[in-house]
Amino acid sequence: MRLDKWLWAARFFKTRRLAVEAIEGGRVSVNDEHAKPAKELKVGDTLSIRRPPFEHRVVVKGLAALRGSAAVAQALYEETEESRARRTVLAAEMKAMPQPRFPGRPTKKTRRDYERWLRSGDDE
Repeated sequence: MRLDKWLWAARFFKTRRLAVEAIEGGRVSVNDEHAKPAKELKVGDTLSIRRPPFEHRVVVKGLAALRGSAAVAQALYEETEESRARRTVLAAEMKAMPQPRFPGRPTKKTRRDYERWLRSGDDE
């Protein structure tokens, strides 16, 4: 089975085109080697799928030519414990980080103060 079709059927990517772009961009490797979209997958192959900020490391458990439900897709692979633990830690770190605060649209007064500050540097 083709790598791009399997990634689409296993629901790692929404379309085959997105799967192909990820493979060509070097974000997917098979058995720690660079792969092409037409690479033939076999049961037991190990895939590294980098979808920033996460990286999935999975072992192929089954092949499916058609895209099925999420339950069917999850039966096609098994994620390694190390990968799952790394993703959990990263998700917890991201959740603990403070959310960026954007003050919103500037008021007229803020804009005028800013323009006045810009003009003050031109007098030199």
